[in-house]
Amino acid sequence: MRDRVGVLALQGDYQKHLDVLSAIGAFGTEVRTPGELATCSRLIIPGGESTTLGILLTSSGLDKAIVSRAGEGTPIWGTCMGMILMAKEVEGYKQFLFGILDVTVRRNAFGAQIFSFEEGLEFSGFASPLHAVFIRAPIVTRMGSGVEALARIDDQIVAVRQGSLLGTSFHPELTGDTRLHEMFLRF
Repeated sequence: MRDRVGVLALQGDYQKHLDVLSAIGAFGTEVRTPGELATCSRLIIPGGESTTLGILLTSSGLDKAIVSRAGEGTPIWGTCMGMILMAKEVEGYKQFLFGILDVTVRRNAFGAQIFSFEEGLEFSGFASPLHAVFIRAPIVTRMGSGVEALARIDDQIVAVRQGSLLGTSFHPELTGDTRLHEMFLRF
């Protein structure tokens, strides 16, 4: 039986992740309840609006379920807003956080949506640059001792890994480059 890769589907850009998973032969499934999460071997938390999602996570019970699964070592990957929610702290904001990734992030670090951009990133472990799309993207401003920086733009950290947890500031699901999804499936 293939691993079931859950994609949090309460709000945000979840369908694009499901499309990439399908394209690389993985079994992706929408997750909206703790019961659906329980059927998955790993989870992707997509981009979206973190304040809204915090409310939806709490009302659905997924807030506690995701923290519990992270504590069990379940691989979890947050893209953009997903990385913000995974963080222990957000500079200048009080908001819902899972607090499972030992980093501090700064929201909208590159500016408003009109300053969105695409960049070829040198990414740890990849032989050629990774195509990345940044939309109101955060950066990591502090990393705990168990966290590894995987990619940077001008010395600003935009991708990290802590054991089975992955956080990226950008949206790899919006490009044709599937290497990050493939890497996540090997966690």
